[in-house]
Amino acid sequence: MADVSAPRQRRHRAPRGAGEQLRAEILDAATDLLLETGDEKAVSIRSVAQRVGVTPPSIYLHFVDKTALLDAVCGRYFEKLDEEMQEVAGAAATALDVLRAQGMAYVRFALKNPVLYRIAMMGPGSPGSDVDVALNSSAFGHLLMSVQALIAEGVYPQADPTMLALELWTAVHGIAAMLISRPYLPWGGAEEFADRLMRAVCCGQALSVAIRPDESPREIMTWLKEVVDERQRG
Repeated sequence: MADVSAPRQRRHRAPRGAGEQLRAEILDAATDLLLETGDEKAVSIRSVAQRVGVTPPSIYLHFVDKTALLDAVCGRYFEKLDEEMQEVAGAAATALDVLRAQGMAYVRFALKNPVLYRIAMMGPGSPGSDVDVALNSSAFGHLLMSVQALIAEGVYPQADPTMLALELWTAVHGIAAMLISRPYLPWGGAEEFADRLMRAVCCGQALSVAIRPDESPREIMTWLKEVVDERQRG
């Protein structure tokens, strides 16, 4: 098997002001190693330094340790999610369609590079990390705006939009995490499975507008059955 940490030609001393370029090269090298091996254990400060063609101390000038390096790699990757969620939103007809499409875009994005998603979202988090900053401005930001639009339209209940957006984010993350960590379960088609759940979650919040806080589960189910029966008769 080829040595994925094979060094490039040794770099000459960088000119003044070339720090950002070196930082980008370090991130590129670490990203390539992750995607080639599918394992964060294959990425070390030494292996990244060899691939870039610098010494390990040069890496430490930009990243305090491997954890910080991987956080920066994942944070940069998740910046691309912003564009993808904007793209699907522009093609949707209603605010509810937008929200559902954004959830599906998130799941597809996670499944595209599961190793990066696993590092970013399936381990301990850190407030203010590159990953959190990127996700707050992309995934959570878009979900929050969609929820606010649905509340304004009266489709969603007059509740705290931040809490509703967090609930939806939890749902889409759960879908992505299960598909990534348990690919061997009988999901059927991953796309169809995810879409069914997204439909249930998005529509479930809309149905909650018609449910009174004091109604029991039995009363809710009786009401829903009446609605279904009436629709089927029609």
